[in-house]
Amino acid sequence: MEEGNHSEVTEFILTGLTDRPELQLPLFLVFLLVYVITLVGNGGMIFLITIDPQLHTPMYFFLRSLSFCDLCYSSVSCPKMLQNFLSERKSISRPACAMQLFFTNLLADVECLLLAVMAYDRYVAICNPLLYTVTMSRRLCDLLVAGVYVVGLVDSVILTCCIFRLSFCRNNVIKHFYCDFPPLLALSCSDTRTCEITLFASMCYTIVLSAVTILLSYVFIFSTILRIRSAEGRCKAFSTCTSHLCAVAIFHGTQIFMYLRPNSSYSMDTDKIASLFYTLVIAMLNPLIYSLRNREVKDALRKVINKLLTNS
Repeated sequence: MEEGNHSEVTEFILTGLTDRPELQLPLFLVFLLVYVITLVGNGGMIFLITIDPQLHTPMYFFLRSLSFCDLCYSSVSCPKMLQNFLSERKSISRPACAMQLFFTNLLADVECLLLAVMAYDRYVAICNPLLYTVTMSRRLCDLLVAGVYVVGLVDSVILTCCIFRLSFCRNNVIKHFYCDFPPLLALSCSDTRTCEITLFASMCYTIVLSAVTILLSYVFIFSTILRIRSAEGRCKAFSTCTSHLCAVAIFHGTQIFMYLRPNSSYSMDTDKIASLFYTLVIAMLNPLIYSLRNREVKDALRKVINKLLTNS
């Protein structure tokens, strides 16, 4: 398609993490291992929570949703990155780039808002334990997860349409390992101010909504914990929140660094590392964070292993 004197780009070239040939195979093996651990960890969490009746509670319902989100999140960008490590031509078509951008943003929004929903769940469990099962009914849990996906879907449609209404002329080299907003904005040959404002507003809305919900939930949680008289009771109540707090700190810290910093500090190489962290590393760490610190998950895993050993 012709636009003035410029032909519109129909495919992009992903530069990847590095252009050094000697590093391609070692990086392929490292991230293949990371991806396998992510699939096994999150798939295992989904399996354990599904088959063990003791884990059929709201908290584990949300944790299973988070594991599903992490599994999909890493699968949006990692397979293409692994393929490009072994390919000479690291191309991606314009429609495939749009789909990758859409699903990456959708799943980032879902994870961000799911962490807020999980904070609310912990608030109800600790501050109103007698009403927990009534308040966090299965219907409410389904509605909360559905609402998270609806918000993410609407946001992703708006942002993806905004980006791909821009013109991309001549230069089609994306200095990244997947299609993301900053490198695509940098690549466009049209005015990107509207898209930049829309992106910033979207990120502020999602991150602030999630952060405010989490902050308010934990203000009430810590207030309730401090009123518990026994030290053992306080430790037990707080231990149910530590895994979630770790996941929140890692995810939100990376997101804020990535999207809510001044343009003067922008660096594509730094963004590659940050993107790698929140698209792959966090998805790998979450099941480890929740399983290693969770007695019920470890008990469920032990029962599955004992059953397999008995049957064999």
